Amino acid sequence: MRVLLIGANGYLGRFVADRLLADPAVQLTALGRGDDADVRFDLASGSPGALTRFLDAVHPGVVVNCAGATRGGARELTRHNTVAVATVCEALRRSGCGARLVQIGCGAEYGPSQPGSSTAEDAVPRPGGPYGVSKLAATELVLGSGLDAVVLRVFSPAGPGTPAGSPLGRLAEAMRRAMQSGDGELKLGGLGAQRDFVDVRDVARAVHAASLSAAQGVINIGSGRAVRLRDAAAVLARVAGYGGALHELDGPPGPLRAAIGHPRSESDHAAPLAYPDGCGSWQQADVRTARDRLGWRPRINLEESLADIWMEAACRI
Repeated sequence: MRVLLIGANGYLGRFVADRLLADPAVQLTALGRGDDADVRFDLASGSPGALTRFLDAVHPGVVVNCAGATRGGARELTRHNTVAVATVCEALRRSGCGARLVQIGCGAEYGPSQPGSSTAEDAVPRPGGPYGVSKLAATELVLGSGLDAVVLRVFSPAGPGTPAGSPLGRLAEAMRRAMQSGDGELKLGGLGAQRDFVDVRDVARAVHAASLSAAQGVINIGSGRAVRLRDAAAVLARVAGYGGALHELDGPPGPLRAAIGHPRSESDHAAPLAYPDGCGSWQQADVRTARDRLGWRPRINLEESLADIWMEAACRI
């Protein structure tokens, strides 16, 4: 099976590439903007016709799109997350390759949900920010394309390679700074948010399974369990061996024995671990569809994901 992977050098794409390369039945071709891609192509500015010619030449059986942007203004997010997917869909419609499309969506497409609830695929999406809007628009393009396609709505990915600017990445970096400086007290706001964390390697397994399946439509990929950020911080403290006190700026009074970081300078004080995904205080995936249609279940627990995040941060001490 020949697979064309778009965005192989991104956070998720790197692990998807590793997973696909581990399958001896897969012949992988990477398409992207970087010099190390097999084929250089910018989805946000390239034409569908140029991509069609490449598809006809390579003739993949599956196209996996992991490309996209998580930050930036509405225009930039639309260009990288929506226009780019429109290019992929149009090129696949024009091409004679008949490839299956596996599109990486995100839990932010759903927007805020009721605390205590699990969000299933039939929930009405109400994204709370431009990122979720741009990804939802991409999903609608895929679903309306008439292609053999599936959209994997990935909730909050975690694990090795977690971007330093993400809440968990900033958490690990703040702890690293505290341990390096011998600071026994850390302060931070924004720890009340609860998210469904899923390891990036489990996400890669889901992409592999979706590539081989006949499932179509939207499928949630998550752990099925919401975790409060302050609890993730306590786990990170344990795996890091940090014994300092956590003082939550917006939490209950009194210190907690955990480990989080707060910027140490006044100029940097406005940097809480807030989630910019527009999903409010709670998000938890209903992952029964992934189990039933892909035979997929998450295998890697959050403690292992956090240990890998910490290992990378600790290397900078």
